[in-house]
Amino acid sequence: MAGFEGCFRRMRIPLTGYGLPQVVVFPAAVIGVMAAVGLAGPLFLPLQAGYWIEAVLSIVLIWVFAFFRDPQRAVPTDGNVLLAPADGTITDIERVDEKGFITGPALRVGIFLSIFNVHINRSPCNARVEKITYRRGKYINAMNPQAGRVNESNDLALVRTDEPQDRLIVRQISGAIARRIVCAATEGKSLACGEKFGMIKFGSRTELYVPVRENARCLVQVGAKVKAGLTPILRYE
Repeated sequence: MAGFEGCFRRMRIPLTGYGLPQVVVFPAAVIGVMAAVGLAGPLFLPLQAGYWIEAVLSIVLIWVFAFFRDPQRAVPTDGNVLLAPADGTITDIERVDEKGFITGPALRVGIFLSIFNVHINRSPCNARVEKITYRRGKYINAMNPQAGRVNESNDLALVRTDEPQDRLIVRQISGAIARRIVCAATEGKSLACGEKFGMIKFGSRTELYVPVRENARCLVQVGAKVKAGLTPILRYE
């Protein structure tokens, strides 16, 4: 994966290696169809129809490359904040009783990733990966807060390495379109704040669970647009 990603960088194409094999197969298939339409289309189709088909396929090709884009980001170095683990829109902020890892009251922040967002997941802070739990499930619309409970998902149980050393959870969730969760992190690995650890392909949801604290202030509201590794979600006062 790292070799392909380095190759993309050298070609000045900011694509993620997490997108393999789709980032190679899908564009190759689209280009193949475009070539076939260009060569054989005039024999079977009106000229104008061929132009329209080529235009639509060109848009699809651009979208595929855009979906797997991996823009460079200057991650803030403030150890008192938790950053967004995904690009997208805040759809829900709710206090829940998290019994699995945090074992107590937690603030759940849900982020919906549309097919037009960058889909790479990043660590919200300097943390150590304590446990990774993958669960099979359904594929309901990822905008629905219930998706985190019933859909296919992958939990990263994290422990902050800065003070306070809270337990956190980043949950990668498949949506109605997404059917492929990629997680390159491993148990016991340390992640730097904003470090990439995976992605969810073709529309999805990411949730951040944080213990409820008097000195922790949520910095976002429902409807806010956030970017992974850039937008502060919560601040420890």
